[in-house]
Amino acid sequence: MNNQVRLNKYLAEHIGVSRREADELIAAGKVTVNGKTAVLGTKIDETSNICYNNKIIPHATDYLYLAFNKPVGYVCSRRAQGNAPTIYDLLPQKYHQLKTVGRLDKDSSGLILLTNDGDFAYQMTHPKFKKEKIYEVELDKPLAPLHQQMISDFGILLPDGVSKFNIVRDEVVPPLSRESAGYDRGIRRAAPVTTGGGDAGPRKTAVLPRYQVILTEGRNRQIRRTFAALGYEVVKLHRTKLGKFALGTLKSGHYQEIPNPS
Repeated sequence: MNNQVRLNKYLAEHIGVSRREADELIAAGKVTVNGKTAVLGTKIDETSNICYNNKIIPHATDYLYLAFNKPVGYVCSRRAQGNAPTIYDLLPQKYHQLKTVGRLDKDSSGLILLTNDGDFAYQMTHPKFKKEKIYEVELDKPLAPLHQQMISDFGILLPDGVSKFNIVRDEVVPPLSRESAGYDRGIRRAAPVTTGGGDAGPRKTAVLPRYQVILTEGRNRQIRRTFAALGYEVVKLHRTKLGKFALGTLKSGHYQEIPNPS
């Protein structure tokens, strides 16, 4: 680090938080620089001694980036929620310090990114960067053309604002290529997955209407709530792509390090 950088940027890059979260830690008095409580806007260099919660934060950090195909039935938090286990139960201990880049709810499956690089996580999740997300969605009944047009062209008013995304009808959504994710290392298998009849269970005999949903937002359960507002139930929700990263052939319950996400 040859030049001075803002403390919040340094914290984001070294302890796996966003810059906004770093500012909150600074404002709460939890960060010191050279033995003095830091203030917002503080700048540091390679000679600065930075501590968070009385622990020194070394200047050198090895960043890790992980792609994981989350099975149905697992939550993305570090702690189990009721009877639902956490995705960290499926990952080796060395990845337990990584934080998820956004989340998928317990009943959803698909691509989750994990990292200790807070700046990367911020750029992948903040609405201003408009990272495209693609999902395979199965509904309990066919989507009426009028409702599809309402969602895609006008949006549906939800309690937290208008929800709008593109929908493509596709009985069989083709898998996205692994090359688009930039992976070049071997796939590694996590612990055995039991999903109680989820995406690893018996295949349904009935063919449900399937759609590809494309959006750049990421509000809590947005897709489910949008369809529910029009009287539909989302039976399956599976994320296949986040930004330039795609599942490709990564199987449910498997993970893979991303060597260079830039």
